Amino acid sequence: MAKEKKTLFIHQPQFKGGPKELTKFIYSNLRYPKEAFEAGIEGTVFVEYDIDYQGNVVATRVLKGLSHGCDEEACRVVQLLKFDVERNRGVHVLFHQKARVQFKKPKQLPVPQPIAQAQTQVAYTVTTTTPVKPEEKPTEVTYSYTIQL
Repeated sequence: MAKEKKTLFIHQPQFKGGPKELTKFIYSNLRYPKEAFEAGIEGTVFVEYDIDYQGNVVATRVLKGLSHGCDEEACRVVQLLKFDVERNRGVHVLFHQKARVQFKKPKQLPVPQPIAQAQTQVAYTVTTTTPVKPEEKPTEVTYSYTIQL
């Protein structure tokens, strides 16, 4: 007798690559807060988050936190997550999941790299469509801007 395939009424969201990739994503995007480093804080933040029907994290709540910036950092990283959600028979379902984000004090904080300066130039031309006198050509004005970031 063959085993029947179980069909689910509601499909749960899945992170692309599974739980190992989810953990790898969280810890690759996690930045240890400077305030927690100075205070010597280590521990685990428990975060509950909501996933909408499109796979986006729409809300986060700290169930058990550490403070000193760790709670905010854990929520920031969890908000970056994107899940794959199968269609649930046309019903928009809000899913709730929990995550543990562990903070271990590094030997020293990484030095932030300076952002390379970018320069953008914008040029446009304005031409009037109705000449003042019939024998005059339309006037043309050119503006040029340089924006440094």
